[in-house]
Amino acid sequence: MAATVGRGFLVQPCSSSSSIFSNKTHKPSLVAGSTFWSTPAPRRYGQIGVQAQQRPTWLPGLDPPPYLDGTLAGDYGFDPLGLGEDPESLKWYVQAELVHARFAMAGVAGILLTDLLRVTGISELPVWYEAGAMKFEFASTRTLIVVQLLLMGFVETKRYMDFISPGSQAKEGSFFGLEAALEGLEPGYPGGPLLNPLGLAKDIKNAHDWKLKEIKNGRLAMIAMLGIFVQAYVTHAGPIDNLVEHLSNPWHKTIIQTLSSSS
Repeated sequence: MAATVGRGFLVQPCSSSSSIFSNKTHKPSLVAGSTFWSTPAPRRYGQIGVQAQQRPTWLPGLDPPPYLDGTLAGDYGFDPLGLGEDPESLKWYVQAELVHARFAMAGVAGILLTDLLRVTGISELPVWYEAGAMKFEFASTRTLIVVQLLLMGFVETKRYMDFISPGSQAKEGSFFGLEAALEGLEPGYPGGPLLNPLGLAKDIKNAHDWKLKEIKNGRLAMIAMLGIFVQAYVTHAGPIDNLVEHLSNPWHKTIIQTLSSSS
C-alpha cells in the first residue's frame, strides 16, 4: 500500500512478504525533483495582493472598480455611482472634469486677485458676486454677452470636435492657419506655443506627473470655488474680507460661529 508522508516524499509499496508487524524498518525514499527539505515556491497571489495594496485609493483598503486601473491621471478608484463603467462615458467624464478643473483654477485666481485689490484699496473693483451687474463704458452688457457666447461657443465646438475625432483640429486649414500654434497633442491637451508657451509637456504621452499635478490642483480649486460660493451666500462678503475677519479673532470667528449665527 502507498501512503503520503508530509509533503516531500512518498512511502514505497511494501512487498507481499512484509507486514506491518515486521521488525524491518522501511525507510521512505525521496521522490526525484521534490525533497522534504526543499523551499516551497513563492505564492504569486501573495505578490499580487501586495501590489494591489501599494496602489493609493481614496479610501484605504477599498478595492477600486476594474475599469479604474490607475492609468488615468489622478485615478484613486473613486466612482461610487459607477458613472465610468461605460468606456465611452468614462472618456467624456475625464474631459468634463479636466475642463471644470481649469475653469475653477482660473475662477479662484481671479476672485482672490480682484478681491485683494479691492480690500487693499489699490483698485475700486466690485466684490466678485456683483461684478456681473457692473456697467462698463467700453461696451454694453448685451455686446459683452454676445461676444462671450461667440468666442466660448467657437472654442467649445472645436474642443468637442477634437474629442470626437482626435487630431482633426490640428489639420491644415482647420483653424485659420494657426494649427501649428496648437499642435493638438491629445484631446484635452492642445499644447503648442499658444497654450503651452513654456513647453512643459511636449511629450504628452510621458507627461503623467504634469497631468497629475494639474488635476490635483484643479480638484482643490473646485472645492475652493464651492467654499467661496457658500461663503458669499452666508456672509455676503468676499473671501479676503472673511479671511481678515477670521484673523482678527481666530478662536471666536470661525466657520462654526458664522454658520450658527446665520441660522
